[in-house]
Amino acid sequence: MSFILQDALPAAQQGESALPGVSPCAPDDWLRVDEAYAAQMAYRSELLAGRREAVLYQSDAARDAAAEVLEQALAVLPKLGFSVASDVVTCPDGRKVALDLESPLLTMGHLVQEDICILQKRGDEHVLTAAVLCFPANWRLADKVERPLIGIHEPVEEYDENIARRVQRLFDGVRVGRPLWRFNKLRYAEADLHQPRRRATGPDMPFIRSERQSILRLPRTDAVVFSIHTHVVREG
Repeated sequence: MSFILQDALPAAQQGESALPGVSPCAPDDWLRVDEAYAAQMAYRSELLAGRREAVLYQSDAARDAAAEVLEQALAVLPKLGFSVASDVVTCPDGRKVALDLESPLLTMGHLVQEDICILQKRGDEHVLTAAVLCFPANWRLADKVERPLIGIHEPVEEYDENIARRVQRLFDGVRVGRPLWRFNKLRYAEADLHQPRRRATGPDMPFIRSERQSILRLPRTDAVVFSIHTHVVREG
């Protein structure tokens, strides 16, 4: 188990959260770098090398959207302490990541702390068609790919049909250049960031895990990006 903690939760995530309460955020605020960057990225590299089939998925239909999300990220990264050249990115921890445009989500997985999920509209619903998901919280990527939003959230008890409709409207309504964000927060028995299987949660657990989740619409492909920045802190 990798034991990686932030010093504290961001101020905006220290209160209570409600599903699916959302707020607007700045156009470039769907990616962030914090004090756990180097440690989280080392763990991500380990997972991408040793468990790639479990943490990375891309359908043929998502090829253009995956390329576009990398393009959008490269425009944001210099403001976060990265140096971006035509073929390589120098990261805040000093690593140099080659820009593999044939594997954009793999490249993203080596650049940013966020997990990146791509959802595309099929009929009336958004479907998960690609993702780099190194830090899942009680779910497996293999169980969710090519499924719509309501299927992705099974078996979350509070995710009923009413919530499902509201979330689908949210994904339909997010506008280019006007991303949204929300957060969740739960207590866990373990601090491991990679938790694909159900682990114990509850009010007396020692670790607080909070995800800052951003929703971004891509201008060219019209796909929706769901980015997840994971924080874990020890209570007390």
